[in-house]
Amino acid sequence: MCIGTPMQVVAGDEHAAWCVAGAQREHVDMVLVGAQAVGTWLLVFHGAARQLLTDTEAAQATAARQALAAVLHGDGQVDDFFADLVARTPQLPPHLRPLEQRATATETAPP
Repeated sequence: MCIGTPMQVVAGDEHAAWCVAGAQREHVDMVLVGAQAVGTWLLVFHGAARQLLTDTEAAQATAARQALAAVLHGDGQVDDFFADLVARTPQLPPHLRPLEQRATATETAPP
């Protein structure tokens, strides 16, 4: 399984940036996303920035990685890492819902 790391830009230019994730510091190729401001969150995989992340996305991805580490260390209690999911009822995306529910979902979906 391949998992990207959410990292935050601390310095850089259009081709490369120094990014951090906790105590980890990495020189990251920025060719796919271009120059980014200090403080920008990125999803980094194999030394290259793959996409920009919002603060919320970065926090959720970090929590998911922490949950995986907890499970690998024998702790099966991961609900705290997924508070945004535990507190709500899962919903199927419109294309997987029965036909009679699709029209309703489309009508109430934001533009």
